[in-house]
Amino acid sequence: MNANNILILLPIDERQKKIIEGVSPNSKYIYKTYTNIDKSTVQEADIIIGNPPADMLIDSPNLKWLQLNSAGSDAYIKEGILTDEVLLTNATGAYGLAISEHTIGILLQLFKKLHIYRKNQKLHLWKDEGQVKSIYNSKILIIGLGNIGEEFAKRIKAFGAYTIGVRRTNTEKPDFIDELHLMDKIDKLLPTVDVVVLTVPGTKETYKMFSKEKLKLMKNGAVLINVGRGNVVDTDALCDFVESGHLLGAGLDVVDSEPLPENHRIWDIDNIIITPHISGGFHIPETLEKIVQISAKNLENFINGEKLMNIVDFTTGYRTLNK
Repeated sequence: MNANNILILLPIDERQKKIIEGVSPNSKYIYKTYTNIDKSTVQEADIIIGNPPADMLIDSPNLKWLQLNSAGSDAYIKEGILTDEVLLTNATGAYGLAISEHTIGILLQLFKKLHIYRKNQKLHLWKDEGQVKSIYNSKILIIGLGNIGEEFAKRIKAFGAYTIGVRRTNTEKPDFIDELHLMDKIDKLLPTVDVVVLTVPGTKETYKMFSKEKLKLMKNGAVLINVGRGNVVDTDALCDFVESGHLLGAGLDVVDSEPLPENHRIWDIDNIIITPHISGGFHIPETLEKIVQISAKNLENFINGEKLMNIVDFTTGYRTLNK
């Protein structure tokens, strides 16, 4: 298929450029970043690899395929952003390593009170803060068992946790999952688990999924970690449940809204760990390398008229099942 003008919005090096350009050497490649891209360049592209500002895509006359560098696609599936003729693919498979390690780090920080000991260190305070929790034999519920959820499950299983996965479809259970359920079982599972990890995207179905009612169902002393989308959780309700002691704490790499307002009450709650949506991104080189590999393979498939990987279903925001 035709691929004359290819716009790349990734911070890649010369070796990585050669990987992509080697697939279609006769194409014209333009390298920009999210911050220095202009609308006219976006509108001229036949193919875009990376995430441009969504509003620049409206009425693009040439665009045939958009390869996102993110797993989430919520900004791009909104009505009016892309036409029905544009293929949309995401970077599912690139972020499992980075985000799963980040999630384990947050969980260990909360279970072992490392954030409290760090605070004591700054106060020059030598103090035993009492009992801590172990991941070993903990029941961990992972809601959203895609690449990120699966990679987290593999690693947390190695700690000796009992893993329970929840996904929308497909009940084929991986070896590193002890139980697998569909979404309709969440309410029954919440009172039984020590940790809930959310890796779901932002969709109509997941909006405020963890409302006051869901949080109330969680086991006393449980932990909630969200590395999916901030609007999946009712933030004010979460603050209430942590401050009351019903929940031991929470770890949030995403919040509603971003950036988090500096006067929000959540900043000052000791047992809520906040990071500014950085668990993914390009913070480890393996992530960017994987995105390059996905993009190069999809470019090859596009040129040869073959099915692309990670095609996004506009009605759900998820990757289609036939990968």
